[in-house]
Amino acid sequence: MKKMLQPITFFLIKELFLFCVRLRINWRKLLFVGAIMTVAGVVLHTLFLSQPNSSIELFQSASVAEKRTGVSRMKKRKIDDELKVIASPPPRRKIDDEVKVIASPPPPRRTPSPYLQRHIWKLSPGEALLFVKKEIQLAPIITEDPELYAPIFRNISIFKRSYELMETTLKVYIYHDGKKPVFHQPHLRGIYASEGWFMKLMEESRHFVTKDPEKAHLFYLPYSVRQLEKAFYVRESHNLRPLEIYLRDYVDIIAAKYPFWNRTHGSDHFLVACHDWGPYTTVSHEELKKNAIKALCNADISEGIFVAGKDVSLPETSIRNPKQPLKNIGGGIKVSQRPILAFFAGNMHGRIRPTLLKYWHDKDEDMKIYNRLPIRVSRKMSYVQHMKSSKYCICPMGYEVNSPRIIESIYYECVPVIIADNFVLPLSEVLDWTAFSVVLPEKDIPKLKEILLAIPRKRYLTMLFNAKMVQKHFFWHSRPIKYDLFHMILHSIWFNRLNQIQDPHSQ
Repeated sequence: MKKMLQPITFFLIKELFLFCVRLRINWRKLLFVGAIMTVAGVVLHTLFLSQPNSSIELFQSASVAEKRTGVSRMKKRKIDDELKVIASPPPRRKIDDEVKVIASPPPPRRTPSPYLQRHIWKLSPGEALLFVKKEIQLAPIITEDPELYAPIFRNISIFKRSYELMETTLKVYIYHDGKKPVFHQPHLRGIYASEGWFMKLMEESRHFVTKDPEKAHLFYLPYSVRQLEKAFYVRESHNLRPLEIYLRDYVDIIAAKYPFWNRTHGSDHFLVACHDWGPYTTVSHEELKKNAIKALCNADISEGIFVAGKDVSLPETSIRNPKQPLKNIGGGIKVSQRPILAFFAGNMHGRIRPTLLKYWHDKDEDMKIYNRLPIRVSRKMSYVQHMKSSKYCICPMGYEVNSPRIIESIYYECVPVIIADNFVLPLSEVLDWTAFSVVLPEKDIPKLKEILLAIPRKRYLTMLFNAKMVQKHFFWHSRPIKYDLFHMILHSIWFNRLNQIQDPHSQ
């Protein structure tokens, strides 16, 4: 019908035009006739020539035609197959014995409903936290998410819901008291940079920070233990007492000046400290030590200061260039071309590293275990190149349980082997470290190679892939992005605070 009407329509318009010219019809009348023809053309186009312009019309037309004419089963199956492709998660490819994901476009940002947001905003901070805690417990079950990789999480459903509600709800008040350089002056370089980067990004945040302490769910003590050490520690004195007293006096001042500390005895206050001495600077103030949430790199549960479930294990990130915190990240070579089974090079700090060298230094060609990387070796292959060329990177504790090598291993796509008894792994409230690392008891150092070789190849490839997928959660950005390290640390602080509060009506 469509093919017949088109030539007929054009022919009639042409003949009408020639007829009008021959008879010298008045142009006003011609315009009137033209208007009538235009209307007629629109009607014809609407009735016969238009095509469905939306997916809903397409499927409605298809269903009507199928009922009337009996569309073949092959066509129906083809439509079903196309729908399955649209609805399926991003496919994976196996390339050079490594699994890679074909990235899909990011989904629209999910947030709690406007009704839920308005309800939360009407509540007091304490009521809001209780309400949110119940909402998280009722989190819908999800197994896959376009923005998150489920296998690296302990419970992706709980994390996703908690993170969404944190973005909607959480407000942090930052005390302005305290003088530089100890307060409000972040240290952004070196192995203690995590505390400085968090301070910088927290103080710059417009989304989470509130100037009204009455609206705050958490209170941040913005000091740096690294700056505290530089200001008050006397070299070689081995005396941390001046640091403890300074911090104790600071907490006493804000407790006397404001009502917020005494209201909860410090349980809604938090600090972030990556220096090895972070836990010890709190011991002179009983409420600071026992009640406040401490985000610490030195997360050692054997000393009675770090409390698992309340405090947060802080990732130790070594930043060489604050202007480019992500420089040289990634680039691990193909597994089939990695010549080194396990690699370590570092100073002989603590009790573990001398034992590691005793059993494995110059003992096996597959095990590249050094004190400091020898110059003759580093000329051929740098420290970073060694990590990128190794299947496993050994991360033994030094003087304290944490080590920047753990996050470096993830940055450089090498499966970390963590040797530190009593160490609470970073962000372990939400991350499942068994998915992308090996945790080795200190007593098993003599059997290190045997244990690594016993790991099946498929299991190793899965851990390596998971290590790549977890990378983004350990990245610092000058402007924080969703699920990066700033947000992950803040979420763990938020999450642990929620776990500590109790509903007074349920007791």
